[in-house]
Amino acid sequence: MTQVHHQQWGEVSSLGSVELWTLQSSQLQVEVLTLGAVIRSVHCRGKHGQMEDVVLGYDNLEGYVSDKRYMGAVVGRVANRIARGHFVVEGKDYQLDINNGPNALHGGLRGFNKAIWSATAVEGGVQLSLTSPDGDQGYPGEVQVSVTYSLQGETLTAEYQAQSTKTTPINLTNHSYFNLAGQAAADIYDHEVSISAQSYLPVDDTSIPLGEIRAVEGSPFDLRKPVLIGSRLKEVPGPGFDHNFCLSSPGDSWTGKHAARVCHPASGRVLEVSTSQPGVQFYTANFLDGSITGKGGARYRKHSSFCLETQNWPDAVNQASFPDCLLRAGEEYRHITRFTFTTV
Repeated sequence: MTQVHHQQWGEVSSLGSVELWTLQSSQLQVEVLTLGAVIRSVHCRGKHGQMEDVVLGYDNLEGYVSDKRYMGAVVGRVANRIARGHFVVEGKDYQLDINNGPNALHGGLRGFNKAIWSATAVEGGVQLSLTSPDGDQGYPGEVQVSVTYSLQGETLTAEYQAQSTKTTPINLTNHSYFNLAGQAAADIYDHEVSISAQSYLPVDDTSIPLGEIRAVEGSPFDLRKPVLIGSRLKEVPGPGFDHNFCLSSPGDSWTGKHAARVCHPASGRVLEVSTSQPGVQFYTANFLDGSITGKGGARYRKHSSFCLETQNWPDAVNQASFPDCLLRAGEEYRHITRFTFTTV
């Protein structure tokens, strides 16, 4: 049985009040903010029964208001990168704000992560809703979006839904940073990861996919069997993992599938992720640099955490061979991701 309660958590000038919702089962406690639909914390047990918060974040609302790293947030209208912030839909050119090198990232300068969502209690959780107006951050169509977080036992489910008045690209994900040793732990080098992907997307030096779907076989990106993150990071070119792993192929039917498993042997904590999405962006917090002060005064540094952003493939709006990311008027966008926390 999951208990759900909420309280006021502060005010954001010009936007309004922010609520903190708490979902509590016998195994997990999850906190959710109406600002950015943020997962603020996940408290789960280790193998000796010790509870730890395994999600990075901030002690107060100001941290989330000024945050530039998408801590715990739902990102949209389009998660990940769009090359040069430009795309063409139904013969019309659209230019977005450039906010990541030469590209548009995670929905724009004021994406869904900076909006206050309206919240309604549902069975075992909370539904957060948002209206993104026509032209919001340069995107076409008014979009009605919801994300429902529900907790059952050891599993947190995120269900994303959207409808639009015009054809628009859409790609919603949650950008929580995890460290299974606890959010204040120094790094994730002692975590083991496996990702159920036969292929991944190689990228250019601005992290835009080259268009090739490359087999992981014989490369540092072969994570089909568990590998120690610390030693594997030494083999990956660049600052770390920030790549889309292909969980299904373009045109495959909508179905839930196992995406990833991360284990922290010292504490015994395990996170398993399943999703209906065709990809997962595995990111090893390469751009955290110790300048952020997080919960309890923790300094979040490079490789202090990992993200498993279940999503469509990056830049899909510009790459015809990638899974379709367009939502058309009269259609419904719907995806489900499950995070299951257990111990070994």
